[in-house]
Amino acid sequence: MVSRWGSPTLDTLVVFGVVFLVQSFLGLLGNAAGLVVSPVGLFALSPPVGQDPWTLVTSVYAHAGVGHLLSNAVALVVVGFLVEQGTTRWRYHAFFLTTGILAGLAEIGFDSVFSQAVPVVGASGAIFALAGYLLAANPVTDSVLGRLNLDGRGKVILVVAAAALVAALSAGPNIAIVAHGTGFVLGLVAGRLRLLSV
Repeated sequence: MVSRWGSPTLDTLVVFGVVFLVQSFLGLLGNAAGLVVSPVGLFALSPPVGQDPWTLVTSVYAHAGVGHLLSNAVALVVVGFLVEQGTTRWRYHAFFLTTGILAGLAEIGFDSVFSQAVPVVGASGAIFALAGYLLAANPVTDSVLGRLNLDGRGKVILVVAAAALVAALSAGPNIAIVAHGTGFVLGLVAGRLRLLSV
């Protein structure tokens, strides 16, 4: 378990801020040089994925604007401090980054199949994974699921329905709902397996 001074949630918030400052600086530098440089573009995950491999990581911590940054920061604070109480700093960061990458890849893959792929930035897939973990690893959830007495198929249907509900509730223009749903499912599965438990 981590102390407040060694908080991986605070670490992540600092990384959000630093990446956003770098994005803003590069945008200003590009504008001053007369170049059309998107402060998001250099950090965004977009197809083909192997073309800019660093974007697998940077896309998780980059944000499209101040509002996007603040909404993700608030959501992270709500779930992050609770999740970090039962895990180590390393596991928290590894889980956050891995689920963020997988959620971004799911969004890119889905968009590529069903429409034109749009570059993806933001930590919401990883934050939804933390929320899913928090829900699934909760003793109250164990009690409720025990009373439902679901077989394997019933549990899968419940997870898919929960992910669809989360994606639908977070839907909106320019929102990566597939990433949200994917992150939530990854978190639910990890929570049931207690992957972050010390």
